[in-house]
Amino acid sequence: MQDFLKQIFWKNKVLDYAIVLGWMIFVWMIFKICKRYIIQLLKKITSKTENKFDDQIVVAAERFVIPYSYLFINYVIINTLTLSPKIDKIFSAGLSVVTMYYAVRLINYLFHSLVLLYMSIKNEPTERVKQLNGVLVLIKVLIWGAGFIMLLDNLGYNVTTIIAGLGVGGIAIALAAQNILSDLFSYLVIFFDKPFEIGDFIVVGNTGGVIERIGIKTSHLRSLDGQQLVMPNAELVKSTIHNYKRMERRRVVSSIGVVYNTSTVHLRQLPGMLQEIVRTAGATFDRAHLKSFGDFSINFEYVYYIETPDYLIYMNTVQNINLAVFEKFEKEGIEFAFPSQTIYLANANQNEIPFITEKQ
Repeated sequence: MQDFLKQIFWKNKVLDYAIVLGWMIFVWMIFKICKRYIIQLLKKITSKTENKFDDQIVVAAERFVIPYSYLFINYVIINTLTLSPKIDKIFSAGLSVVTMYYAVRLINYLFHSLVLLYMSIKNEPTERVKQLNGVLVLIKVLIWGAGFIMLLDNLGYNVTTIIAGLGVGGIAIALAAQNILSDLFSYLVIFFDKPFEIGDFIVVGNTGGVIERIGIKTSHLRSLDGQQLVMPNAELVKSTIHNYKRMERRRVVSSIGVVYNTSTVHLRQLPGMLQEIVRTAGATFDRAHLKSFGDFSINFEYVYYIETPDYLIYMNTVQNINLAVFEKFEKEGIEFAFPSQTIYLANANQNEIPFITEKQ
């Protein structure tokens, strides 16, 4: 038996292989126990804390740290054997690939968890979290790219030459995809600056609708007549956006004109009448004044606020106030003015000057 254990295969004794195998089985058992008992214990402890990030750290340890540690320790155990340069190079390259893979996945997972935790602390809506996925994909791609470049450098490749080549190729790609990059940058501006969110009603130029989706290149709006409008993000960022969802209340400025033969008593009473009508309709009265003397009317202006951004409530309130003004004027005998001309005809043989009024 001892003679068998002392036999040499590929520059190592059979005993050396047995010791390595024994250590690998022992390490496997240790990691199995750690994953089954210690990790489960940590999960129970962290589930009772208010901080949710410690739960994610335990999950990250289970998914990434423990598997990588197991592979790394096995690599160290195997490396105690005398290996040929070719096999040793293969194992080293394999370790570099595994290290890059688990490191990038760990960073992406922790970053994603931190961002979601921040969003939950800020009580961001579900739509906002969904919108975040596009940004996270871009960041993950950048992290994978950085990890790949570091892997190439570790494997002995000239990274400077590769980056220079990518720089030249990147310029060509950027020139060919200017519009795409512009929309991509605009998406980041929309996400971080938040000029609008999903569910907001916006108007851009002559186009208006409810935001249904904010993509990396385009945003989708649903117009009032039911059409789906697809607009490039770059166009949205460059335009003036009217966001009606964020309106807290609506300001209404109205004007009315009364005829010139209205009595002074009624003219003085008009601001009070308008104030009473506005308050009765449930709106917030601001002011009412005799504003100007027009060509055919005495003009009053009154201002009030409707304490809701809801368009239907706004229109109903305006309608109720207008009808109430009409009823009040009819009751008080006040006449609304309309465009008219009065033509005076002078007669030299008469002391009185008759006149004819023509209404147009």
